[in-house]
Amino acid sequence: YPLKKLKKVCQFKLTVLTLSVFCLYAAPVKKLDSALITQTIESQYGERAGKRIRAWFKILDEAKDLQDSDKILMVNNFFNLFHFVDDIKLWGNKNYWATPMEFIGVSGGYCEDFSIAKYFPLLQLGVSEDKLRITMVKATSVNQYHMVLAYYETPASIPLVLDNLDKQIKPATQRTDLLPVYSFNGRQLWLNKEKGRGVLAGSSSKLAKWNDLKDRLGVERLNQPKIKLE
Repeated sequence: YPLKKLKKVCQFKLTVLTLSVFCLYAAPVKKLDSALITQTIESQYGERAGKRIRAWFKILDEAKDLQDSDKILMVNNFFNLFHFVDDIKLWGNKNYWATPMEFIGVSGGYCEDFSIAKYFPLLQLGVSEDKLRITMVKATSVNQYHMVLAYYETPASIPLVLDNLDKQIKPATQRTDLLPVYSFNGRQLWLNKEKGRGVLAGSSSKLAKWNDLKDRLGVERLNQPKIKLE
């Protein structure tokens, strides 16, 4: 996707936002109006974006009846094909959290966009929210803060890390280059004290960027005070 055109597609129309809500929060795979979503994506992002969204619907269909381990592998592999691009180049904002449809539309994004794009479809595929945490880490290999998606088979399990830097899914104990800071899902926020574990710190609605993302997806947020951890 030509970089010089990206600024022209920074905002979705209300139609796409509404479709994103059904795709990523509520609607079962079999009930999605894939043709309408594809048409809308193509109108905003072009023919190549349409091909990407068709490929994504194919993944959703193939993964819906699989075990969690296969679902996370397919989702991780698909989104790791996308391009790593700084937010400022894509959106004119140094810390913009894109919706999954925006991410697919422009075929790229920053680390948080990879994690968010993996998180919501896994929910749609039936993976329990309790097993998923979007996790802020310090990546020592690049000496900067980074975001990954963690999957917990059980609450006591060492999580599996879905990452765009190291594209292979690995247990957190094998990712010595990642130092966890905090993690969250749709309901809760944890402050991480040691690898693979965290101390519950309240609702994820305390995260301003998370609330902004949910607002753009049309999801009603909890009415609680916000603190900025990003």
